[in-house]
Amino acid sequence: IVNATADDAIPYLLDVHGGRMYHLGMRLCRNHADAEDLVQETFLLAYKNWSQFEGGANITTWLYTIAARVCQRMHRLRSGQPTHMESLNELLPFGDTMMARLPSQGQDPAIQTLRTELIVQIEDAISTLPIKFRIPIILKDIVDLAVDDIADILNIKPQTVKTRIHRARLRVLKAVNERLPQQDAPPPAYSRQICMDLLRAKQEALDRGVSFSHGQDILCERCSAVFASLDLGRDLCLELGNGPIPPELRQKLISALG
Repeated sequence: IVNATADDAIPYLLDVHGGRMYHLGMRLCRNHADAEDLVQETFLLAYKNWSQFEGGANITTWLYTIAARVCQRMHRLRSGQPTHMESLNELLPFGDTMMARLPSQGQDPAIQTLRTELIVQIEDAISTLPIKFRIPIILKDIVDLAVDDIADILNIKPQTVKTRIHRARLRVLKAVNERLPQQDAPPPAYSRQICMDLLRAKQEALDRGVSFSHGQDILCERCSAVFASLDLGRDLCLELGNGPIPPELRQKLISALG
């Protein structure tokens, strides 16, 4: 694709990234028309500016940089967007007197119904995030990009990306736990600082897309429940990014490029 023409490269990129780009738009805008506008403007700009793409660059980063700029422009044009974000202390789950009880895995209709309800709950939680938190968590947990790539796309430091994703995940965690069955939480087994250190390590593992192993053998019941909810939220976020681009949207774009 490095040496391809725009006429060859953009339809290929549309097939590879169009579905996730559309679902990114749906998570940001919550309506089909705006999601379609995001996809169309992104790929038309990529087509127009293909000559500016440097072959040694990361094509995914380049494409999503265009998409992020389109997202931010669309956000500026839309009034009434969320601006409030709870403090870290408000989001941390350590003071809760109840904890979530995750359902068993399986194809039971009740479990599938719960997962569907949780996806809606997560969508609602993400849609109420301020834009500077919303875009990073969508790019990480729904589009599944690396932290360093997101930092390049948004032109901010990787540590800033992590901080925003971690706080956004805690908002998603609260949304997941609100929908799950509850049980009394046992007294904390460790100090608050140890729990925070374990939570930070868990979030770092989610950032890297690896299993959490550090301290796994010393997790208390409360931390295990929190981490299980985080894993469930992450799995459901990935489901939100799955699926192809709507065929009619793809055809409309191909016609516009032709």
